[in-house]
Amino acid sequence: MTAPFTIALAGKGGTGKTSLTGLLVKTLREKGKGPILAVDADPNSSLPEILGVSVNQTIGDLREDTLDNISELPPSLSKSSYLELGVEECLIENQGFDMLVMGHGEGPKCYCMVNHILRKYIEMLRKNYHYVIIDNEAGMEHLSRRTTQNVDILFIVSQPEPVSIRSAARISQLVKKLKLRVKEQFLILNKVRRDLSSSLEDEIANTGLSLLGEIPEDEELSQLAVEGKPIWKLSSHSPAQVAVECFLKKLGENFSQLHHSFRRNSSG
Repeated sequence: MTAPFTIALAGKGGTGKTSLTGLLVKTLREKGKGPILAVDADPNSSLPEILGVSVNQTIGDLREDTLDNISELPPSLSKSSYLELGVEECLIENQGFDMLVMGHGEGPKCYCMVNHILRKYIEMLRKNYHYVIIDNEAGMEHLSRRTTQNVDILFIVSQPEPVSIRSAARISQLVKKLKLRVKEQFLILNKVRRDLSSSLEDEIANTGLSLLGEIPEDEELSQLAVEGKPIWKLSSHSPAQVAVECFLKKLGENFSQLHHSFRRNSSG
């Protein structure tokens, strides 16, 4: 199988990027574009609830357990094998999509060896999927740690407010400054209630980002969150669902064509 088409999401807290991540997974799955790997890279870990899955172990838990028990491993079991088995236990399997939850960040211990092996096995795991969707933590810390890499498209999510749009611009600038391997960046406006003012359009123009789509405020989506119900309960005609399908269509005639187009470009 070829390398997966990878979409990552970034944005300041409160922009609704986790809900958008859920909508992307839902849309891809319903269009039969799996298998999909959903990665929750936000220590707050709210994506499992949105996708309706239970988490028994995170990658952060595995990392800590490995360092706590490394001296007690039997001689016949290498550290690499132990971690490989652990990653498989962290993988949450579902119909049409699987999920990995990264969990909490690093503490005061030395994580170099563990992180190196984990990156290797997660990269191997990624190759089993057509699409990888990554919900990053709020803000820019994940970018400065260079955990957002090898990404085909980065959706920078913003609310239709000057402060939020300027934050999106800073995220985009940091991606370029750090020379992260991100092929394309797009701005997504979320929770839109009215037509954009001319001053807000100027703010967007100043970011240098292409505005790919606007997602309207969606009462049905908000009610699901209040009731703790998964994204699968959202009706196909909900404004947010329709908006996501529309802006994805802008990226290509269909997802398959989009995927193969980027694979050709990356290999050329």
